[in-house]
Amino acid sequence: MRTLPTVLFLATTLALGACKREAPAAADAPAAAATPATTPAPAAEPAPAAMPAQAAASAALSPTQGNQVAGEVKFETVDGAVHVTGTITGLKPNSEHGFHIHEFGDCSAPDGSSAGGHFNPAKSEHGQVSADPHHGGDMPNLKADADGKATIDATVSNNVNIGKGDGFDILNHAVIVHADPDDYKTQPTGNAGGRLACGVIKGNAAPAGAAAAPSAQ
Repeated sequence: MRTLPTVLFLATTLALGACKREAPAAADAPAAAATPATTPAPAAEPAPAAMPAQAAASAALSPTQGNQVAGEVKFETVDGAVHVTGTITGLKPNSEHGFHIHEFGDCSAPDGSSAGGHFNPAKSEHGQVSADPHHGGDMPNLKADADGKATIDATVSNNVNIGKGDGFDILNHAVIVHADPDDYKTQPTGNAGGRLACGVIKGNAAPAGAAAAPSAQ
């Protein structure tokens, strides 16, 4: 009669021991933290293209020794061609005068001779600016009114430019008003006589808004 209780006791003891030896279930690993979705930053918009600065220049003409001729002329690039406008005063009433761009931007000589000969980068013969051949510095004659004032509004040689920095650039060359009209035939100056006024062509500052926009930071 002792055998059955003993067997039951041993069986119960073994079962309890086996339960104790079982490894506890591994704790569930915590779920990986969800990575928040990121929205890529929008690409920076390119800086607006700079408005092209209009090529422009001007020359203030001062009288040579013994003369009273003075004025100002402006040069602009219009439809790809250089255009000159301006007013000259102190001329003889109803007179006509040769008007040219000269080789050197130097008006230091009392008679204007320091400006050299005509601006002629293409090494052409002198002539009418409206026909070929002609110098790069050839321009139409000035015609004074009854008050001795002349205005000009004309196209310059199609060989020249403003501000390109090449051999055909008119910047830093001189403008000369001559005493006599240019006959557009006599080489190399058109028999235009002495020099009444001289001024150096200087580039004008770019118009407001023409500068390049700053790059995006």
